[in-house]
Amino acid sequence: MPIQGSREALAAGQPVSRRAFVSVAGAAAAVTAGGLLFGCASRQDAPVGDAAEGSGNAVVDPLAQRSETLLGSMSDREKLCQLFCVTPESLTGMGQVIQAGDATRNALASLPVGGLVYFADNIGGPEQVAEMLGATRGFALDVCGIPPLLCVDEEGGQVARVANRAGMGVDNVGDMADIGAGADPAEARSAAEYVGGYLSDLGFNTDFAPVCDVANNPESDTMRRRSFGADPQLVAQMVAAQVEGFEAAGVLCSAKHFPGIGAAVGDSHDSRIVFEGTLADLEAVELVPFRAAIDAGVPLVMVGHLSVPQVAGSDAPACLSSAIVTDLLRGSLGFEGVVVTDSLAMGAVGEYYSAAEAAVLALEAGCDLLLMPADLDAALDALRAAVDEGRLSWGRIDDSLRRILRAKLEYLDF
Repeated sequence: MPIQGSREALAAGQPVSRRAFVSVAGAAAAVTAGGLLFGCASRQDAPVGDAAEGSGNAVVDPLAQRSETLLGSMSDREKLCQLFCVTPESLTGMGQVIQAGDATRNALASLPVGGLVYFADNIGGPEQVAEMLGATRGFALDVCGIPPLLCVDEEGGQVARVANRAGMGVDNVGDMADIGAGADPAEARSAAEYVGGYLSDLGFNTDFAPVCDVANNPESDTMRRRSFGADPQLVAQMVAAQVEGFEAAGVLCSAKHFPGIGAAVGDSHDSRIVFEGTLADLEAVELVPFRAAIDAGVPLVMVGHLSVPQVAGSDAPACLSSAIVTDLLRGSLGFEGVVVTDSLAMGAVGEYYSAAEAAVLALEAGCDLLLMPADLDAALDALRAAVDEGRLSWGRIDDSLRRILRAKLEYLDF
């Protein structure tokens, strides 16, 4: 229903869809006390409360206004579900998912998750992917009026779910190590813009890239090809350029894997990985590219599973540590966007924590979006129980939702 028609229906007391209601309420919320209506904010718009030059009026932040409207329309279950990003198989309980039909629609009606992440097995061809993603987005909008993050790991080189599939009709931009060797930020930006372009054409709106890890440990080759290199300043330049490239393509990107896993020996997919350095060591190397990404306006930061005992005071994986997420990323680095965990099903988490415990600890640490818990139902139940018991507050949940909703409003067309 068009907005004007929705307004008329509301005035007449007729029922309207929730999606239409949110559109009308969001538009109404953007009107200021002085009768001024501001258009959609750009990513560089002034925050709430900044004075409009020469006007004497406060500048309204329409994204914040719409976020509050959406937040106020959500049920408790919808709020908790929006904190999760899962595979389509985890959502539906089915085997390999290559299309979105009744099973996806029904699953989203029960579990309106905030995002879905797709892997190579979900990708068969351009038309199939576009139809699957388009239908999934439509189902989510019908259910709760909020589109999902449709995510993929598409770094280039060995980590490319789309470009490494035959018949997709796109080129692989290659390993970031090779791009980094050229030391040309323009090449890094061009690669990100190209990747973001073909992902957007297919219907993806979120890419878990760029890699910010500095591969400077000769004893570890885990990130050797995926990293831009061993020089933190060079990596920082390339990362900032890629953030700009994804921005130009209109795709949400995620700097990863905070606080930086390039020096760690081992693979967090399998087991715990540890960095024995101090905060000063992190500041000198690992954090340099993340600062550059944040300065460039990166909308998401993925926190990995690195244990940093001299900083966190424990062997807890970074995404479960408030010292890393809240104190370091939010506090010291000043990141205000969405914090997403790396997959909570990976060995560095799954070997030591249940799906339920990991979900609660991640939110307590300061994360917003929980990626791929080993058991979605158990994790969801655990969050509800944590709220009921007072371990987590609805205010804390709402804080994460505001960040998630703002990112969606800023990048997704709804």
